[in-house]
Amino acid sequence: MTQVSWRDRTEWPLAAAAILFLLVYSIQVISQPEQDLRQILEVLTWVIWAVFLIDYLVNFWLAPNRRQWFVHNLHELLIVVLPMLRPLRLLRLITLLRALNRAGGRALRGRILMYVLASAGILSYAAALAVLDIERTDPEANITTLGDALWWAMTTITTVGYGDHYPVTDTGRLIAAALMIGGIAVLGVVTASLASWLVESVAAETAADVEVADESVRRELAEVRAQLQVLTQALQHQKG
Repeated sequence: MTQVSWRDRTEWPLAAAAILFLLVYSIQVISQPEQDLRQILEVLTWVIWAVFLIDYLVNFWLAPNRRQWFVHNLHELLIVVLPMLRPLRLLRLITLLRALNRAGGRALRGRILMYVLASAGILSYAAALAVLDIERTDPEANITTLGDALWWAMTTITTVGYGDHYPVTDTGRLIAAALMIGGIAVLGVVTASLASWLVESVAAETAADVEVADESVRRELAEVRAQLQVLTQALQHQKG
């Protein structure tokens, strides 16, 4: 089996595992379940982590150049290692975004924009969960409910930043910085897509105008050629 075939076979199962993890993490953060359910959810979280670890090891083993693959895929290592810290476990959702990216990349521009919006929604919700998880235990926190966290995430990813809610912990600020970068990237993709659409529309209209102009010129040349032919025949007839 090659690395490409392995990725093709595991891409959507890993995306499903990422969605399952998001569901489990949401239950842990929002409902704050009892001890028994909390333990079950924690075990399920580590099972999902083991799935991502296996995927990383298999990709590393199947890579044609393992050293080069390791250097070029350090983010894959972060997905496996950093999520041992609970708020950073959401890095596993990068797998889901990657699957959406490949699906959007093979589709039309409208579906690419849909992928971008879906990515923005996932990033906002994941960041809201992570910030709520880490912030609400701090005495000085002003993000203490899911509503506060979602509002903060929306104002942050859109780069509006009202300032009514903000993280006070170092980890929360790190999550905020990542969300800001993600927001800029999302806006950049949307802007680039719209600019590309405008350029193609203008180019298509210009090409159509040029084609019409060329057709008009060809018609006029044909008329001139016909008139010259008539005049030539008239002169020849007079000479004859």
